[in-house]
Amino acid sequence: MEPFEIFEALLTPAGKADPYPYYALLHEHGHSAELAPGATLVFGYDAIDATLREAALRVADAEYYDEFFPSWRDHPSLAMESVQSLNPPRHGQIRGPLSKAFTHRRVADLRPAAEAFTDRLLDEMADHGEGGAPVDFVRFAYQLPVNVISELIGIPPSDRVEFSRMATNLASALEPESDFEVRTDADRAAVELRDYLSGLAEQCRIDPRDSLLSALVSLTDSDDARLTENALLDNVMLLLVAGFATTTGMLGHGMDLLLRDPGLADALRSGAMGVDAFVEEVLRYDPPVQMVVRRRVYGDRPAEEVMLLIGAGNRDPLRFDAPDRFDAGRAERSTLSFGAGAHFCLGAALARMEGIVAFEQLLGRFPKLAPGGPAMRRPSFVLRGFESMPITLC
Repeated sequence: MEPFEIFEALLTPAGKADPYPYYALLHEHGHSAELAPGATLVFGYDAIDATLREAALRVADAEYYDEFFPSWRDHPSLAMESVQSLNPPRHGQIRGPLSKAFTHRRVADLRPAAEAFTDRLLDEMADHGEGGAPVDFVRFAYQLPVNVISELIGIPPSDRVEFSRMATNLASALEPESDFEVRTDADRAAVELRDYLSGLAEQCRIDPRDSLLSALVSLTDSDDARLTENALLDNVMLLLVAGFATTTGMLGHGMDLLLRDPGLADALRSGAMGVDAFVEEVLRYDPPVQMVVRRRVYGDRPAEEVMLLIGAGNRDPLRFDAPDRFDAGRAERSTLSFGAGAHFCLGAALARMEGIVAFEQLLGRFPKLAPGGPAMRRPSFVLRGFESMPITLC
């Protein structure tokens, strides 16, 4: 198969269900291929890593949408002041203040809250799974990161059910395959979330608290503010939806591996395999984000569309020995799952912490995890994960 045929196959139901055999075919063609004039597919690990660090590479920003989708301002779910949608120099002006507020210390301080949320959610799972009744693991995999990111931002517990509903609807905007013109639920949720977060930010001004939102509000109101109110809201919304959507996918993929190979669970429970190494290999082996798109700009020449297959790079045989084998003991543990370069994921440490806490407590609490019925995958390629995953606990 030629690269363009393989790429087309990736977008079919079979390719979405299991893209990895197609990635293996792509690797026979080297590290990249031209799909058409002005469109390049990159699938080698080193090539993806280098491309993501390339200064000439740009994300789709407001200027891009003005040219190709001039009606984008009619869609509030397109948060164009988030770091995901900004290029230099504006990207650095916004990411700098965000990085100061989103520190490793703040993530580390969240661990007790993540452990408490996990314990409570496992209590609920145990109640629903009493007597061997199947429970949907995806519900847990969704609720944990939503609660943790809510705690980080500073969402009051009484608001979190409604907050979760809005976040779920907004998350649909992350899937690039969705029809650009059909974003009704996501747009409505964006308006609701923006109004809610704007009110919460005002409360933080009156009564500052120890939360990410309060820290960002203080940066917005400082004398040398680079973080505008609009950028603050866009980036908090990005942290919310990107954080829980990708972590949910990672947790689902980890559980799928444990159910298919009980020996992995035994190794984790005995300490023969570290939970941190397990989480890192899950991220390499089956990442929740399979592809990102960039544009290479050449001055006056037409820009080149560059599609970076993260999932393929993580299975590159030139980088990883036996890449299709799950091996948490690998000497090479690097992964492209959180990107690289200027747009490296701000929430990488948070996602890793959530994965470690979740699997440590799950495996310690339930020694007889087993499939409770057929799992159902999400019908998408870019954001890979499960719609449902029935499991039994005893």
